[in-house]
Amino acid sequence: MRTSQTTLQKPLSRRLMPLAYALIAMVGLMLALTWGALQIQITLAGFLNGESLWSKAQKQSVIDLEAYAISGDAVDLAGFKRHYAVVLSDRWARDAIASGQFDHDKVAQAFARGSVIPDAIPGMIFILQHFSSAPHISEALRAWYSVDDAITELDEIAGELQRAYAAGGLQPAEQLRQRSRIHELNRFIEPRTNVFSVEVARGASWVGKLLFGGVVAVTLVAVLLWLGMARRILESIRGSEERYRLLFDSAADAIVMIDEGSGRILDVNRTAAAWTGRSAKELIGDRYVHLFLQPLAGQQAGRAATNALLAADGSTRPVETQTSVARWGELPVCQAIIRDISERVAMEQERRVAAEALASIAEGVVIADAHQRITSTNAAHTELTGFSSLALQGRRLGDTRRLPDGRALPKAIWDEVAAGGNWIGEVVSTRADGSSYPEHLSLSAIRNGEGHVTYYVAVCTDIHEAKANQRRLEHLARHDPLTGLVNRAEFERYCTEAIAQAERERLAAVVLFIDLDAFKIVNDSYSHAIGDRLLVKVGERISRQLSDGDVAGRIGGDEFTVLLPRLSLREDARAIVNRLLSTLSEPLVLDDYEVVLTASIGVAGYPLDGNDAATLIANADAAMYAAKTEERNAFRFYTPMMHADNRRRLQLATELRQALSRGEFRLVFQPSIELGSGRIVAVEALLRWQHPERGEVLPGEFIPVAENLGLIRRIDEWVLQATCAQIQAWDLAGVPPIRVAVNISARWFGHPSFVDGVSRTLQSRRVSPHRLLLEITESAMLRLGDDTQRTMQTLDMLNIDVAIDDFGTGYSSMAYLKLPAVTYLKIDRSFVTGLPGDANDAAITEAMLAMSRSLGLITIAEGIETEAQHEFLLRAGCVEGQGYLYSYPLQAEEIQALLSPNQQSGSPRLRLVPPRRG
Repeated sequence: MRTSQTTLQKPLSRRLMPLAYALIAMVGLMLALTWGALQIQITLAGFLNGESLWSKAQKQSVIDLEAYAISGDAVDLAGFKRHYAVVLSDRWARDAIASGQFDHDKVAQAFARGSVIPDAIPGMIFILQHFSSAPHISEALRAWYSVDDAITELDEIAGELQRAYAAGGLQPAEQLRQRSRIHELNRFIEPRTNVFSVEVARGASWVGKLLFGGVVAVTLVAVLLWLGMARRILESIRGSEERYRLLFDSAADAIVMIDEGSGRILDVNRTAAAWTGRSAKELIGDRYVHLFLQPLAGQQAGRAATNALLAADGSTRPVETQTSVARWGELPVCQAIIRDISERVAMEQERRVAAEALASIAEGVVIADAHQRITSTNAAHTELTGFSSLALQGRRLGDTRRLPDGRALPKAIWDEVAAGGNWIGEVVSTRADGSSYPEHLSLSAIRNGEGHVTYYVAVCTDIHEAKANQRRLEHLARHDPLTGLVNRAEFERYCTEAIAQAERERLAAVVLFIDLDAFKIVNDSYSHAIGDRLLVKVGERISRQLSDGDVAGRIGGDEFTVLLPRLSLREDARAIVNRLLSTLSEPLVLDDYEVVLTASIGVAGYPLDGNDAATLIANADAAMYAAKTEERNAFRFYTPMMHADNRRRLQLATELRQALSRGEFRLVFQPSIELGSGRIVAVEALLRWQHPERGEVLPGEFIPVAENLGLIRRIDEWVLQATCAQIQAWDLAGVPPIRVAVNISARWFGHPSFVDGVSRTLQSRRVSPHRLLLEITESAMLRLGDDTQRTMQTLDMLNIDVAIDDFGTGYSSMAYLKLPAVTYLKIDRSFVTGLPGDANDAAITEAMLAMSRSLGLITIAEGIETEAQHEFLLRAGCVEGQGYLYSYPLQAEEIQALLSPNQQSGSPRLRLVPPRRG
């Protein structure tokens, strides 16, 4: 910091200078007023003098005229003429001024001929010109004007007398008449002359009073103005001192005034007193160097220096000092500004910590300047790319990165970040050895105080393994994990595309629905493992019979579908259908077993049998059902008559509605076992329909009907209410509390009243939300769409846990696993059946378990039927399991007896019912 000289206080003489100037101006004004009053008095004196001369001239002219009338003496006539000339001269000057157009010099000469005081002539002219209507002046002028004719008549009389005397003399009678006329005119003129004299005198008096009052008023105003100015200046001086003191004391920095000679403190502000813990009185007089922990001798004058400020209690404060020479009034002093740098020191410490954290962070971090040129990288980036920080300095951040399609990073990305946003996306990054890898790149900007970008920050993550896992999971989401064929959702997508193409090209698109005959018998006779291997072989045989562009899929159990696009007619599918029937009826060798199967195939085609994928599949299913019912090992083209079985379904629907009102539904409960300990930790509520005539109807038969009729929501509500009522009954019976899982349909899950219905049921039965687990398939979440997040958040707020059921058999979106309330993940029995021998099932199951552990989810495996499956799942980290290995579904009373406190503990794992065998 450079030393500067400043003036802390303006000298008092300079601040009082305006007051002195005002006083001089006031005195000058008083002198000017006095001079003006003197001039006016001179003018009034001239008026009075002129009035006296004019009156005298009038009277004398009358006297001289009468004397001339008596004696006829020429001397008297000359006297009359002389005095009459004075009166006439004044009258001419008066009339010239009144006309407004006059020669100022001639008027002045005219007044001078009347013996008016020369100094008063300008004032008289001014008053007659501008103040002729002023009080008294106007009355005097009227009196003056009134005698003009009489004066003129006197002049006429003088002429008549002069002519009479010139003719030989004046007759006595004529003399008497003329004298009578003179007396008469004198009687008219004399009072008006007196009025003129009186009014002029009164006017002089009035003007004098007016002048006096004006001078007094102006004097008072000037004095008041001066006093007001003096008060304001003094208040300004006092305010300036107060403001200076206020600024001095309220400054955020400590300020200390020091005597340069002695180094002692002259004054301090409040901040300095507060930081040192000493009062101003204690600090004043002390030496400046005593305020600091470190000596000041080595510090250069005029430059900022850091030090530690000592407080009275011994504590210190990091500060920066800056000194400058200033003038304190007339006294030169040293002004020291002490700035607290505690925050700066803390920020520097934070920067050091941040730098260390940046160096140790696992993700690669790149810092680039405002022109996108790299300035530094962290160690993780060097390890990731092989480029050292020095090797990359000066290179543009986008030089080693491209978009996945090979394009350079577009300018729009940098514009978006510079505008205040963040850019997150996938790029392909090049290593130092020339190889490349997929990278997750996050770009953000650091700005200065004006909001301008100073640095760009890039965070890089190698996502090679994540993308490989994503591709594997995406494949699982679209394909059947057992056979590798497309699943139902993917098959429907292919169908939709084929229908659109057929519509454009006016062709046919055909769907085959294939169902294996008597597969259940084979599955039950050998094992599920043999059955799964059989399904794989069937899928392979179907695929071998297809041409390029044809699509094979497995949509469930032993049901397969085939899409034949771009056929001319539906009937053109007959040839491939016959080949499929032939190849599927050939014997299959599995281990030591030779299995012979047949298939029933239904055929439906666009546009004859449906305009969308779902309709074609449904109609092909109906045709397959007709083939299976009528013949087996055969195929049928769809016809509308095949829907005759809808009547049976309608009958079932009617009975289903009645079942709700008649109370024909009941619940059974299948235990869920903790694999590590064998404890029963939960049960799953399963619905059964006890038909009065048909007996027990399984859910697989009536649930699809209920979904089609819209009854599934009412059934779900009944199941939830019955489950909560059973939990309440178990609690009253003293059964240890366990979790109870309830399956929720997609239709009810997507209903607006779903969450409120669940909450009201729990409250009405006084059941804790932690006791209830809602099992929801991922397909149900998919149907709900954007509302899934909101519904899950509400369930999470209610402390209700959710399990994703049948994960991996449908869309398998990873996003669902991160939703609020999702706590459990159920592994579908289709993956468990092939364990531990099937490598694909084992890999998929282990991947699901590893992913669940990473996400903190509890896993539940379904369909455990063998000890080998149990041991594999236990080693792989599965937490809970269900299946016939442990128990069939039980009545509520059996669960209560099983869980009662006096129940004798059995084997390490509960096996109430042995696995079902063929």
